[in-house]
Amino acid sequence: MIYLVLSVLCTSFLFVIFKLFDVYKVQTLYAIVVNYVVACTVGILLSETDFDFGDMIQRSWFFGAIALGIFFILVFNLMAKTAQVAGVSVASVATKMSLVIPVVLGVVLYQEKLSGFQIAGIFLALAAVYFASMKDGGMEISKKSLVLPLLVFLGSGIIDASIKYFETEHLEPEEVSIFSAMLFGFAAISGFCFVGIKAVKKPLKVNFKNVVAGIFLGVPNYFSIFFLLRALQDGGLDSAAIFTLNNVAIVMLTTLLGIVLFKEKMNPKNWGGIALAVISIVLVALF
Repeated sequence: MIYLVLSVLCTSFLFVIFKLFDVYKVQTLYAIVVNYVVACTVGILLSETDFDFGDMIQRSWFFGAIALGIFFILVFNLMAKTAQVAGVSVASVATKMSLVIPVVLGVVLYQEKLSGFQIAGIFLALAAVYFASMKDGGMEISKKSLVLPLLVFLGSGIIDASIKYFETEHLEPEEVSIFSAMLFGFAAISGFCFVGIKAVKKPLKVNFKNVVAGIFLGVPNYFSIFFLLRALQDGGLDSAAIFTLNNVAIVMLTTLLGIVLFKEKMNPKNWGGIALAVISIVLVALF
């Protein structure tokens, strides 16, 4: 359980940093690319095995790590586009409700058993995410814009489900650090390609503020994945429970941090979502 708590704390800290990006006018894309480089470096430095790229290629998870690293960048850009077109709340709900995909995967493919209380907790978790993310005026989007939240939902769910798959089928405990490093490394390479394409249209200017922001983002970003993988390997809870607890706890904690640190306003639906989140966590974790 301690690994899950640490993963939630690291991920929630990321949202605080993203909020500070807006305050200090950091260019998010460039900071994200730097963040992936930093996360990869941290993983290599902390790896329990010696880094040998030739040896990495022989690992059964190597090409999957390439695909997943590229997917990180694609989903990030989809999330950014969704936030711009449909709103931040819609992007947040689409991302967090994607917990359904790894939960279903765990039950169907890995025969994980869920009690009636846990199933009820998962449904309450979905409602909690929705209500905690709602702003005054609702979350109205046009039918044309529905494709973006749908792609974010599927993309985020595929990432979580893939992490579960690699943890179950391919990773040894001592490979978690280097696997996480490879994910971020290939995400960084993909990011540099994306930035290079943008630079053709608009010359790239290196901004020291973006680099520093990326460094501060990269360390907790690495540990958010590292601790999630450790939690999945720990065996204390099924993956369905872990992904539910992870997503709901992040929504609850980031909402509370927004109130305390940034004086964000909460409406009755948000408070109702927080209450549902607490109930769902109790049901999933204790029953």
